[in-house]
Amino acid sequence: MTTHTHTKAPLVSKEMVVPFIFLVLCFAAWGAAANMTDPLVKVFSKIFTMSSVQSALVQFSYYGAYFCLAIPAAYINKRFSYKVGVLTGLGMAAMGAFMFYPASQAMTYGFFLAALFILAGGLSILETSANPYVMGMGNEQSATRRLNLAQSFNPVGTNIGVFLAATLILPSLNTATSDERSSMTTSQLKNIISAELDAVMVPYVGMACVLVFIWLAIAFTKTPDFCKKKQVSKHVDFKPAFKRLFKNTHYRFGVIAQFFNVAAQTCVWTFTIQYVMEALNTNEVSGGTILQYSMITFLVSRFVMTWLMGFIRPAKLLMATSLIAMMLCIYMVQMPNISGVWALVCISACLSLMFPTIYAIALHGLGDDAKLGAAGLVMAILGGAIVPVIQAVFIDTYSVAFSYMVPAGCFIVVAAYAAFDLKAKVRTFNKTSPC
Repeated sequence: MTTHTHTKAPLVSKEMVVPFIFLVLCFAAWGAAANMTDPLVKVFSKIFTMSSVQSALVQFSYYGAYFCLAIPAAYINKRFSYKVGVLTGLGMAAMGAFMFYPASQAMTYGFFLAALFILAGGLSILETSANPYVMGMGNEQSATRRLNLAQSFNPVGTNIGVFLAATLILPSLNTATSDERSSMTTSQLKNIISAELDAVMVPYVGMACVLVFIWLAIAFTKTPDFCKKKQVSKHVDFKPAFKRLFKNTHYRFGVIAQFFNVAAQTCVWTFTIQYVMEALNTNEVSGGTILQYSMITFLVSRFVMTWLMGFIRPAKLLMATSLIAMMLCIYMVQMPNISGVWALVCISACLSLMFPTIYAIALHGLGDDAKLGAAGLVMAILGGAIVPVIQAVFIDTYSVAFSYMVPAGCFIVVAAYAAFDLKAKVRTFNKTSPC
């Protein structure tokens, strides 16, 4: 990416401090949404008595929406501004979260998938807009650290999301097994499912209210005039930008790396509960507790990694953590016991720096093309929709433990991108970066 040099330039420009603070709330919000959704794979599997592959459609719907809405988000950012993109994403996400109420009343799996799709579609627009917006809030030399700082608040949200799932959703699941549910009367089963789905609905409606609050805070925060001037473009022509981005090997490889990074992260956390249940012969609540430990590890590590980037080139950290994560996955396969569970928790420390670092490395030096480039990197989140389904097939065919060979393979690709960046020619910084 670049040789690491220190600069006296502030991490966030003075004019952007207040917008930056409110934008940080967005990072926490989509972290809460994503990780409150991870346990739903296990939750819906039990409520609707489905296979791992069927319940993994939760992640397919969620991350599939990221893929579908990223390009529209790029258009909004190009035609209007990053701020408009952020507000559009927040509004759509709030709408999807509110839809959990009618979905709980309808008691159909498809309705929940539709609500998740709209929620995630809004978050796709939000993320496509917020990440490059943060990178442009100061000197380009500090863009990677600034994005990592903002992304450090994402695990604050992930911890809140897992906590809500662990305290409001998982304990509300009826203990009845699949066989016991099949022997119940239609009325008995309906009453149980209704209570369980109400428990799923409550935290999502609460999140919708929070998203509305953030929308209002950002909407009424003044954006500096120089940002408005640089963001607005009446003519939107993506074709030349597409060509430039496609020819950019650094960016192209970055999209591939992000695909496998998000795939690995989603796989690791989505099936944490199942792994813990299988390894320790325990229940969903205990699995949720381990997932919470993973999120706390992720949170602490994100701040530690941001600090380390003041001394160590980000690509070096990326390569080291991806290789360690791969080895931890292999250990989990071989040791499906308490030590494997702790290895699973440790993977979250490795994951903490990957997304923002890959994002910043890939977008570095793209200028105005970063608006479309950001969309490509968010579309790469499609990895979180596809690869967990593959892992679910491994679970249904072999075991939960063996399925962690799937994220192990993903981490190899991330390590390869880090190695590629380390070998690449030094790229120069611009003194300023457009917001």
